Amino acid sequence: MTDTSNLMSIGRFSSLSRISVRMLRHYDTHGVLVPADVDAATGYRRYAAAQLADAAAIRRLRDVGFGVSAIGAVLAVHGTPAYDAALRAQRAELATAADEALGRLRLLDHLLSEKESVMTDIVTEETVPARTVVHLRDTIPEYAAEGRLWERLFPALQEQGIVPGGMGGTIEHDDEFRESDVDESVFVEVPDGTSARDPLGVLRTDARRAVVATVVGPYAEAIPRAHELIGAYIVEHGLALTRTPDDPSTHHFNVYLDEPGTVPDERLRTKVYVPVEPGPSAPA
Repeated sequence: MTDTSNLMSIGRFSSLSRISVRMLRHYDTHGVLVPADVDAATGYRRYAAAQLADAAAIRRLRDVGFGVSAIGAVLAVHGTPAYDAALRAQRAELATAADEALGRLRLLDHLLSEKESVMTDIVTEETVPARTVVHLRDTIPEYAAEGRLWERLFPALQEQGIVPGGMGGTIEHDDEFRESDVDESVFVEVPDGTSARDPLGVLRTDARRAVVATVVGPYAEAIPRAHELIGAYIVEHGLALTRTPDDPSTHHFNVYLDEPGTVPDERLRTKVYVPVEPGPSAPA
């Protein structure tokens, strides 16, 4: 028979454990923290002082974002490598969520200061001169993983003795915006006649017409804004896209005017180019 003389009421246990009575009942229902005794006549829950340590462990796991079912599973492996692995996995998930939240905050800041952004965003229609670029093309998990291509491009350029020019950027080869498995090239301008071997390729582009948006800010915010501006310009001026799936020279591309790390993200300048031609509704 359980000795109930030293047990405390749920209210007292709640005060000492800093867990509400409602949540203590919830944890009992899910078998996460079961009272030491439940009065058969009244249903009153009573807890032992030794259970305060369990309550503290539960509260800490709750405070870092574990749900009730996960708390029970994590506590079951406490003291094992699986416990540490669960904590590391939760940390990684929280870090990702924090990055996403920061991105949303920056977007909100941009929306709040949209009038200021209009002053810095520029949309023009211009003839892009013929040029030769060396590029490295591959599929990456997402647009933000573009840095992986740059990390491979420069060593390959050095190995092949190719000296890049001042212009560099990316070509987006997909005909749609993709949430994963992005087909992308990173490129640098080179002198005419430059040759390259795998994993690099050489692309010669003729002069062509394009709508160009020059935007300022972090890439994840500025580039979508550029496409929004370009889309509005194309509609307003009755233009048509000249994209051909198998011709990379017709795909839209970005040119980076600043090197990341040399200026704050909010001051990064990017030019986004979308090749176009007069459409059937273009003004005469």
